[in-house]
Amino acid sequence: MDIKTESPKINSIEWGKINVGDNHIYKDAKLFPGGSREWDWNETGTHHQPGIQPADVEELVDKNAQVIILSKGFHKRLQVCDETVDFLKENEITFHILETGKAAEKYNDIRKENPTGALIHSTC
Repeated sequence: MDIKTESPKINSIEWGKINVGDNHIYKDAKLFPGGSREWDWNETGTHHQPGIQPADVEELVDKNAQVIILSKGFHKRLQVCDETVDFLKENEITFHILETGKAAEKYNDIRKENPTGALIHSTC
């Protein structure tokens, strides 16, 4: 994979803090081939319930992610909307919905093998 399209590494994650790539620090992060940014839930109206919205993952697909990791939080309180799952299936995107610690591990394990995106929630 071209280094410019490689997804940034999660250097560390703890409650309320994700350290990504060249020491970018986020509370919640959007990671994608070639970069990262803060994941602002207000942009799409995301809340713990009903959960991650299709619009949250559309940006990752638009940035050519072929595998997407969705984290549910350390206590698995963040849900994923059925519409989001349907969107990913319709677009033939491989996806994993995991507790935050496991999501970060999975993401780091596969980010060099496939164009990978992730939505990482660092709290509940």
